[in-house]
Amino acid sequence: MAGQDPTLSTSHPFYDVARHGILQVAGDDRFGRRVVTFSCCRMPPSHELDHQRLLEYKKNLKALYVVHPTSFIKVLWNILKPLISHKFGKKVTYFNSLNELHEHLKYDQLVIPPEVLRYDEKLQSLHEGRTPPPTKTPPPRPPLPTQQFGVSLQYLKDKNQGELIPPVLRFTVTYLREKGLRTEGLFRRSASVQTVREIQRLYNQGKPVNFDDYGDIHIPAVILKTFLRELPQPLLTFQAYEQILGITCVESSLRVTRCRQILRSLPEHNYVVLRYLMGFLHTVSRESIFNKMNSSNLACVFGLNLIWPSHGVSSLSALVPLNMFTELLIEYYEKIFSAPEAPGKRGLAPWEQGSRAAPLQEAVPRTQATGLTKPTLPPSPLLAARRRR
Repeated sequence: MAGQDPTLSTSHPFYDVARHGILQVAGDDRFGRRVVTFSCCRMPPSHELDHQRLLEYKKNLKALYVVHPTSFIKVLWNILKPLISHKFGKKVTYFNSLNELHEHLKYDQLVIPPEVLRYDEKLQSLHEGRTPPPTKTPPPRPPLPTQQFGVSLQYLKDKNQGELIPPVLRFTVTYLREKGLRTEGLFRRSASVQTVREIQRLYNQGKPVNFDDYGDIHIPAVILKTFLRELPQPLLTFQAYEQILGITCVESSLRVTRCRQILRSLPEHNYVVLRYLMGFLHTVSRESIFNKMNSSNLACVFGLNLIWPSHGVSSLSALVPLNMFTELLIEYYEKIFSAPEAPGKRGLAPWEQGSRAAPLQEAVPRTQATGLTKPTLPPSPLLAARRRR
């Protein structure tokens, strides 16, 4: 198991499979053949695993023992059995419990995950009329070094040479800014689940993604929303949730000021990423005569992707303040994100000083991964005002 074996480097060619602890070599069977256990309960979401790599383990299969098959698997097997070769069909045997493996394998050599043992005990308890034991959540699996989805902003920063804007956010915003600003219904359309998972898998494995290959401007829009939704903690943080719900109780003329106050409590990294995203959405809203996505429509789409409670889901009554807060951030972007109200009133933060700011504010070369130019951070409203004078 990659998560427990310090000798398995993250650069190992099979690390992306081994880190999940799905496969284990478990000695020999009673005929002297090597045994490999395949723990289906540890299969991650499809976008986190290269299934072609995983299937390389199936060579020279002599026998396949399936323990705890679901009813769906049994029905599917009966339906497909006429289409499967007789030779392969003879290799498959179903067992309802682990005890049935004793006569076929050296049971004490098997590496059986704790969750399987608990499930087997639960089935035995139900069969005997006893109360099943309480279940426990298995430990989390370590992310890939190139992971982009489902990891924290800090993890992305550490794995991308300290860059504050996550690569997925940067690439999707750049593409949409160049090619999608006047697309009607931008961010309102869905995309094929299979396509989204494929792109997530490519990003997570550090492989190049070119949205031109998919021929649908709505796909990068969906990827952007998916990235925000799969952050371990919302971009606006759990701590700000209750404060944001109170925005409807604030007098209309004071709501922009209240938004600035709430954002001051955000971590600096979250603030920078939020400012970058809101600057882009503000630009989208200014093209609403073409794309039909004004600040209100964009808020309905992005509200629940920016903030959600730490437990459970947002109630219907919470949608009004969450969307109102998001709409204010988009509509009054220049006022809310002006320099004097940066987080903590600490003046220039480390990420705004010296050479660290330069890579984010200056033009950079086109990237090999997408063929796109990295975007710049939205200009300071104060500087923009000076230029207009």
